[in-house]
Amino acid sequence: MSDMPDAPTLDAVIAHRFSRRDLMRGSLAAALAAGVAPQAVASPAAAADGSAFDFPELAAGVDEHLHVAEGYEAKPLLRWGDPLFADAPAFDPRRQSAGGQERQFGYNNDFVGFIPLETEGRRGLLVVNHEYTNAELMFPGLDAADRKAVIAALSPDQVAVEMAAHGGSVVEIVRGAEGWRPVLGSPYTRRITARTPMDLTGPAAGHPRLVTEDDPSGRHVLGMINNCSGGITPWGTWLSGEENINYYFGGALPAGHPEAGNAKAMGMGSLQYAWSRFHPRFDLARTPNEPNRFGWVVEIDPFDPGSTPRKRTALGRFKHEGAAGARTLDGRYVVYLGDDERFQHVYRFVSAGRLQAERGANADLLDSGTLSVARFESDGTGRWLPLVHGANGLDAENGFASQADVLIETRRAAKRLGATPMDRPEDIEANPRTGRVYVMLTNNVKRTADQTDPSNPRGPNAFGHVIEIAPDQIDHGAETFRWEVLVRCGDPAKPEVKASFSALTTENGWFGMPDNCTFDGRGRLWIATDGNNRRATGRADGIWAVETEGPRRGTARHFLRVPVGAEMCGPCFTPDDETFFVAVQHPGEPDEEGALGSYQKPSTRWPDFSPDMPPRPSVVAVTRKGGGPIG
Repeated sequence: MSDMPDAPTLDAVIAHRFSRRDLMRGSLAAALAAGVAPQAVASPAAAADGSAFDFPELAAGVDEHLHVAEGYEAKPLLRWGDPLFADAPAFDPRRQSAGGQERQFGYNNDFVGFIPLETEGRRGLLVVNHEYTNAELMFPGLDAADRKAVIAALSPDQVAVEMAAHGGSVVEIVRGAEGWRPVLGSPYTRRITARTPMDLTGPAAGHPRLVTEDDPSGRHVLGMINNCSGGITPWGTWLSGEENINYYFGGALPAGHPEAGNAKAMGMGSLQYAWSRFHPRFDLARTPNEPNRFGWVVEIDPFDPGSTPRKRTALGRFKHEGAAGARTLDGRYVVYLGDDERFQHVYRFVSAGRLQAERGANADLLDSGTLSVARFESDGTGRWLPLVHGANGLDAENGFASQADVLIETRRAAKRLGATPMDRPEDIEANPRTGRVYVMLTNNVKRTADQTDPSNPRGPNAFGHVIEIAPDQIDHGAETFRWEVLVRCGDPAKPEVKASFSALTTENGWFGMPDNCTFDGRGRLWIATDGNNRRATGRADGIWAVETEGPRRGTARHFLRVPVGAEMCGPCFTPDDETFFVAVQHPGEPDEEGALGSYQKPSTRWPDFSPDMPPRPSVVAVTRKGGGPIG
């Protein structure tokens, strides 16, 4: 149990959090009602040069270590294999077991969310997605030349460890004199894996296309896989998006099978795991409906470790990157969703019901509502196109016999409506201070020059860009919006790249491949990247702070960089902005395209730097030396 004083009741904590959000959005609504345009929010810590950020910029580069701006410190809080329960075994990379991994922190941490357990925010629940595993970095002795060789070499026991390392973790953490630490034995602690029982809910639940021999009801499924980014709801649940589900399914559908087109649309046939060798449910030929049970947003109650996670089918099935929320002016809940693949789309879900102050009243809020897809017009306007059965060609004549079909094949439905194909939409977050929405578009090297449009202005697009959306009336439920490109990423010193950072951005400040993002309490944008390396940009992935208002709009400043081979994920602030949690994913991968990592010779042994330890994906807590808000 925790050694902290008794916390306020759960209802009190949620009510405090809920009322704070209401106040922020309520002031915005009041300004609109009075006909006053929203104003930029000035940072109380603005630097002498007028910047919203006052930290000294970090030099860009690539090496074995994690670096953060001067005046800050970054300490690993949770590493792959760290015990989470009082009876969990110590991490031993040469004696791994599925049972041990189920009691330890999982692999490749991605989304990180912090839910306070007290109003001061020094105790709370950290919820973390574990997206995928790198077997070649996890297990000694896998001296394989390529991915196919790794798949062939893995044993059933190693596959069981992989399945246990997927999913997510709920960990109680406290902040003391020495910083943050996990609370072993906390009643909230939970591991979710690829074998955890889950329910399918919403319009597609129970549909014949979700039925399997093991689940004749089509309403129950084991596990979540490849969970990338996500979100935290105002009622204190965790939304976790399943992304590259195609990597897990082997075999092939027979010619002419009814699910063949659906499987192709989701990229089946790009196998990255050995699971189908030992588990028939991951063999397409034997269980053709099983893929339809993945690719959803999962809602998890971190306050109840005995609760059953729910896959919310109303939010559509595709390669989900994030599930960040906002609120309409009339009180409905909105979830913004990106489909992370080239030429895929930006989505928005608006609940049918309104948010309620009582936590339990929101339990099924995400089962009913309207899922829409974005069309970006060339004149800087845009429209949300509802994905509703029976409307605009989403009917039986075109292969959509019900709303379940629309949701199971969301990609095909979106293309039927003429949605704009984008350059890998990843995280999408709404600024709670201004109401504007920011879309991270990582890159698209397959877009040709004759496929460009104003919202995807470069072909090929090697470095990505960020789009800013302003909903009409600053209402997240509005059908229309205005948009513009905030920045085109890449090196501004190279004219052929056509980057568009502010001229005030330094040689360390520009970046490529925007992926995740977050806002601090002052409404300032922080962006995490995925894909920077020596060859692509000459710098590691990391965190950049980006100005969105005033004469410095489009200026970026480098704050943190990860070790070689790693990706930056999960940026998340505590409510007081005094801690910045980030997730360092797959450290130790080669710093070159297409190469395979090695347990014996990783590109770094961060964070332990011990010859008997492999590199370990970790969540890191960043704080300011001497205390105070970040940035």
